Amino acid sequence: MKKLLPLILTIALTIPVAGQTEKKITILHTNDLHSRLIGYSPESAYTPFTLNDDKTIGGFARIATIIKSEKESNPGTTLAIDAGDFLMGTLFPALEAKTGFQLRLMKSMGYDVTCLGNHEFDFGPEKLASIISSSVQNGEIPSFLAGNTVFDKEDSRDDGLEKLLSDNILVRKKIIINDGLKIGLFSISGKDAERVSPNASPVTFSKQFSYARKMVKELKSEKCDIIICVSHSGLSLVKDGPYGGEDAELASKVKGIDLIISGHTHTLLNQPLIVNGVPIVQAGEYGQFVGRLKLTYSAGKLRVDDYKLIPVDDKIPGDKNISQLIDEQKEKITTEVLKPLGMDYSSPAVESAFTVEGNEMGDLAASTMGPLVADAIQYYVNSHGGKGTDLSMVAAGVIRDKIVPGIQTAPDIFRIMSLGSGKDNVPGYPLSRLYVTGRELKSILEILQVAYKSSPDNYCYYSGVKVDYDPSKGLLKKIMKIEIVHSDGSNVNVDFSKKNNSLYSVTANSYMLEFIGIIKKMSFGLINVVPKDSKGNPVTDMKNAIIDMEENKEGLQEGKEWLALMEFLHSMKDTNGNGIPDVDRKYAVPVKCFFPVTAR
Repeated sequence: MKKLLPLILTIALTIPVAGQTEKKITILHTNDLHSRLIGYSPESAYTPFTLNDDKTIGGFARIATIIKSEKESNPGTTLAIDAGDFLMGTLFPALEAKTGFQLRLMKSMGYDVTCLGNHEFDFGPEKLASIISSSVQNGEIPSFLAGNTVFDKEDSRDDGLEKLLSDNILVRKKIIINDGLKIGLFSISGKDAERVSPNASPVTFSKQFSYARKMVKELKSEKCDIIICVSHSGLSLVKDGPYGGEDAELASKVKGIDLIISGHTHTLLNQPLIVNGVPIVQAGEYGQFVGRLKLTYSAGKLRVDDYKLIPVDDKIPGDKNISQLIDEQKEKITTEVLKPLGMDYSSPAVESAFTVEGNEMGDLAASTMGPLVADAIQYYVNSHGGKGTDLSMVAAGVIRDKIVPGIQTAPDIFRIMSLGSGKDNVPGYPLSRLYVTGRELKSILEILQVAYKSSPDNYCYYSGVKVDYDPSKGLLKKIMKIEIVHSDGSNVNVDFSKKNNSLYSVTANSYMLEFIGIIKKMSFGLINVVPKDSKGNPVTDMKNAIIDMEENKEGLQEGKEWLALMEFLHSMKDTNGNGIPDVDRKYAVPVKCFFPVTAR
């Protein structure tokens, strides 16, 4: 018997016993947070320490509580992962290059991994490198996946990011070993994310599927049990099923990925989308939800046990330490950004009795926010003297939030038009003005009337123009008449015959006006619009088209869309006598068209 005992023990140790080989993994995930550090809307109603007394959603203090609670209560391994576009969307990124605040905050919240999205490049690669460098100089940050970025050996503008990669601050892959498991992670940016990253230049992105195959091979060679792709590529609705898009293609075309944590398209999935046996998850936008995926790893296989979207609302108490850090940063925003503009963070800016909204993924024609923003730009530019503008335009893709009933403050208005930056210290894309002939104006309006069908963010709203069109006509022949509408109500007919060389001014943000430069491509070479200055000279650099809002002052005084919106809203009447302007009720009803039209 004594001789048999070692043999019996050896056999017992080699036979799997139920439960012994199973490993539990919980993945907490967010995407497209867009710096929504404070619960909204409006921010003034956010009460993170008292429960069930406000309707705000989101807020990093609440997200921190969820992450901490899940990590403390879950068995096995729990990871908190963000799928990119964590920056841009509020006033907070204005100080990121100086303070490197948000990445350090996310580490304090319990995030383990994040990755690059397209909006991380909004400030350009040089400033992005400064943001990351400032973060690591002042504290710890989550593991930061660089994805399929490709750096230009000849151009110095991306050298800072390249150095961060060589210093292992940015990484191509991350391997986490815990509870006897080896979990490998990598990230990718998709084709659409690259398309909407014009400021990433000279950074480019390698082909996502070939890059994913390469990373899977590397992680397999390092004996990873589980391989997770953090993808800023996204999903899209399809006719024959619930979802398709780049991440669905990724799951079907690249073998060896066990889980895709998706971002970019702001898609809210109530359950994992299973494609080719691979679960894909995405949690909407702006920190409204934290996704929680519970998995079991057993005998080399990964099984989905449970999935839940955890609402980030007033039922979740905020983490006091995280909230205090945010409040301290908010004070810096007030001092360094808002006070020079004559504003502070919490003072009422406007009041609304109704919702004003626009959703690029919803009914574009029903937007009330699009016409409001276009009218605000028109009012703002024409109220500051100088040359003014004939018409103004705004694209659905740059409208990022809505006005809800109640009192709105400066940060609430900023969130509506929160993207981009100029050369000054004021956040937001600068307003630019170009000049075109009547014939070119007709071509622009004809093309933009159909461009949104390939990408909803191209849908445009206009102010200062009235159009008569015949929808029965063929491509580029629908517009029959264009009139410039002045603020006094008078109309001027636009002659779009070849013989007319008169110039008409078009104002939009500097990013939006780049559409004019690609009209030829969008029209398959049928149309070539040459943007000009007021004297008719071709404009090749859009930076030269930025409007100087105060020409009597030294230097360039940039105008911003959100400042236009603030000024326009402030000009509205106080209808209830409480000293706060009220949003004009005409913006409660959709215009239901691209621009004021008469359809034949």
